[in-house]
Amino acid sequence: MDKSPTPSLLPIFRSQQQAELLALILGDPTAEHSMTELAERTGVPYASVHREVERADAAGLVSSRLVGRTRLIRADVSSPYFAGLSDALVKAFGVPWVIGQELARVKGIDAAYVYGSWAARFSGEDGDRPVGDIDLLVLGGPDRDEVYAAASAAEHRLGRAVQVTIRSANWLTDGSGTFHDTVAGRPMVPVPMATRTAREDPSSATARPPRRPSAKFSGPKQRRRG
Repeated sequence: MDKSPTPSLLPIFRSQQQAELLALILGDPTAEHSMTELAERTGVPYASVHREVERADAAGLVSSRLVGRTRLIRADVSSPYFAGLSDALVKAFGVPWVIGQELARVKGIDAAYVYGSWAARFSGEDGDRPVGDIDLLVLGGPDRDEVYAAASAAEHRLGRAVQVTIRSANWLTDGSGTFHDTVAGRPMVPVPMATRTAREDPSSATARPPRRPSAKFSGPKQRRRG
């Protein structure tokens, strides 16, 4: 029996953990994940990960292969449900949502946006190269170390680097220069920092402990811009 409740966002899914796992897998169809990696990145118990992957495999949403004794799971893009389901999951529980959960702990942020190649691809623009790092713009006057710590936590959950740029609250409207024009002139995806669930609320009796950094992924040593 699933212990996590039906998610308030996209409540068509059976549980919060099911939605988050599928968002991680279907959100990046080029990536392969082991069961252990999925458990580490989502904070979902290994047994629950195994159960949800088996259900997704039976439904034709994911495929897997064995490398030695390790089972690697990835999205099955041939599924007739892939495009629509992936789009819905990424909007509800994908990159902006994960980053927003981590940034929600940081005071002094007026707004945040994902920009760059991920935002462009999410907005429907084609590209020749796979999306690498996640570019994050934070507006306001937050403590920079707290922002970088939140980005590091998001990196662990997403399995890819988060490059942070911090600017003043009015930078998008009042800023200038090549970098400003490039960012402002391309797609940006708002980060919903207000969305938090019981497991992220430290006052909740059922909140999970903070995730520990994974030894299998470490973000870049330099992620600060400005």
